[in-house]
Amino acid sequence: MARVLPSTPPLFRRKNLWFERAMAIAALTNLGLVIFDITYLPWRDFWFRTAPAVVQQYDRVKGIEPHRDTDGYLASVQQLERALQQGGLQSALVQTQLQELRDRSDDLIQSNPFSTANKSGTLEKIKNRMRDRVVGQRRTGSSRQAFATFWSREYLAQKGVDSELTFFNTDIRPLFATNYYRSIGENGEFTDWFWLLDAPFMVLFGLEFLARTSYLSRFNRLTRLDAMLWRWYDLFLLLPFWRWLRLIPTLVRLEHARFINLTRLRVQASRGFVANISEDMAEVVVVQVINRLKDAIARGEMIRWLLETANRPYIDLNQRDELQDLATHVLQATVYGVLPKIKPDLEALMRHTIEMILNQSPAYQALKALPMVGDLPRQINERLVTEVTQGLYSAIVTALEDQAGAALISSLVKNFGQTLATELQREQSIRELQTLAIDLLEEIKVNYVRRPSEEDVEAILEATRRIGHRSRI
Repeated sequence: MARVLPSTPPLFRRKNLWFERAMAIAALTNLGLVIFDITYLPWRDFWFRTAPAVVQQYDRVKGIEPHRDTDGYLASVQQLERALQQGGLQSALVQTQLQELRDRSDDLIQSNPFSTANKSGTLEKIKNRMRDRVVGQRRTGSSRQAFATFWSREYLAQKGVDSELTFFNTDIRPLFATNYYRSIGENGEFTDWFWLLDAPFMVLFGLEFLARTSYLSRFNRLTRLDAMLWRWYDLFLLLPFWRWLRLIPTLVRLEHARFINLTRLRVQASRGFVANISEDMAEVVVVQVINRLKDAIARGEMIRWLLETANRPYIDLNQRDELQDLATHVLQATVYGVLPKIKPDLEALMRHTIEMILNQSPAYQALKALPMVGDLPRQINERLVTEVTQGLYSAIVTALEDQAGAALISSLVKNFGQTLATELQREQSIRELQTLAIDLLEEIKVNYVRRPSEEDVEAILEATRRIGHRSRI
């Protein structure tokens, strides 16, 4: 009687599930933080507009500082606004500030301070907007000339100081504000303090990994290395690089915690994998088998095996001559099922054959030429064919239904096999058989070896699933 293993207590199962859920939530939180860190720089402009407090805090993690050139440019604009409030457009201080802004604009276009943050496109957007505002066309004209004209007393007096400064503050200033400078460490890389945020998670997952592998090696009689390979996907949680790979263990943990169900995803993934691999494997295996058979036939191994099999003493496992039973079954099916249906065809063939033989006989031709003979030769031919066919069929049926006839048939089959084996030992017959067999296998490989279709793969996978279901039952 099979030993029944004790079931896990419900309380232990609940505690284990809660632990899995807690670790899954921790992994999901860490993955979210990793994704945010990876996408922070490309999406910084979005966060700058929608959540400036987040940018203010997280810029420290990425070593981001205000850029001196662009911030100095915006500071000069603010000084111009204060000078305009104090003395108006005609004051000497305003003229000084406008000259400073023209100089800064020229340096800005020449040095491109946006390139450090990979935001050269932002500078192009600023130049296009400025040309469109001053010249009226975005893609033509000099951007330096557009800036020089914009920061001139004549232009501001003509267009209106308030409207032009409003344009700058709404369309140009936000683009300047998005620029930044990122510091570089002594190792030559950009400053990045994300590892300080990631380190507590790595420590947590590292301790959990050691505990899990210790448990697996103890209760499943595995080495520590095998237990670690069992949980190979957890190693992605410990890598300080390629952090996006943490998606794999996070999905596994969410499924173990019963937050998601990845069964359908696994089925689709395995289906695609099997479909891609089976196409190559099936063709390679079949071609290899055919090539091995061709080599075996060419070396004479197949013929020697057949001859040794024919001469080797036969071991009977069930006190039954399967070869005799098979031959008898085929013969009975032929006699009782096939011959009655093809009897008219056999009679027509025999009639045609006898007619051809008789037509070559001068006596038969002379008989047909005699007067008053008429249709008698044809009637004799029909009678002869019918009698021969019926007599042969009756003889075969009688032999099958008689014990002595069955014994004679068995002896015929046995003698036929022995005679065939003896005939195959002739060198000429062996060479001919080898040549024919090799040519046949080559034609089979060319004409019938094909890649499995998608329907074939689906059928194989469905059969595999049925086998797995029965084994679980």
